Amino acid sequence: MSEALLYSFRRCPYAMRARLALRYSGVAVRIVEVSLKAKPAEMLALSPKGTVPVLSVQGRVLEESLDIMQWALAQHDPDDWALKGNPAVLALIAENDQAFKHQLNRYKYAERYPGQPMEHYRAEGEVFLQKLEDLLASREYLLADHLSLADVALAPFVRQFAHVDREWFAATPYRRLQAWLQRFLESPLFVAVMAKS
Repeated sequence: MSEALLYSFRRCPYAMRARLALRYSGVAVRIVEVSLKAKPAEMLALSPKGTVPVLSVQGRVLEESLDIMQWALAQHDPDDWALKGNPAVLALIAENDQAFKHQLNRYKYAERYPGQPMEHYRAEGEVFLQKLEDLLASREYLLADHLSLADVALAPFVRQFAHVDREWFAATPYRRLQAWLQRFLESPLFVAVMAKS
């Protein structure tokens, strides 16, 4: 297989989850760190929309993080992150990527959305946090007894939500979610994909 090329931005949650899946699956990939203020012409030629991540591999271009993750798992999924195609995985990711991401943006950048106070947007996002807390009631991961695509796809966004006000998040009753996020942040996989090259 020819080397895959990933255009990425270290702190972007979509790029994070693409890098996590590629590393987990063992795909040989060259990562190009992109400056969002000066996007490389080569990336824009592959993907005119100009957002990361963008994966170029075997003559194909994948422009959505979830597509990249699923492609990586199709190459090699030794620990069954895909949970044998369980539809709950993609349903939970869709809820994260649509409703929760919308709420996260408003909470994180509340000054851009003066229609409501920051706490209003945070409370909207908390509905999803509570759902995740409930999913963790009987196991350490969201949908299985081991890490799955759902955990890896959601964790970068929960991390972002938690980091808007770390003291607030630490004081919340979402104890299982806090522990889940901490395990993820301390995992060798996450540490490896976040290392500055």
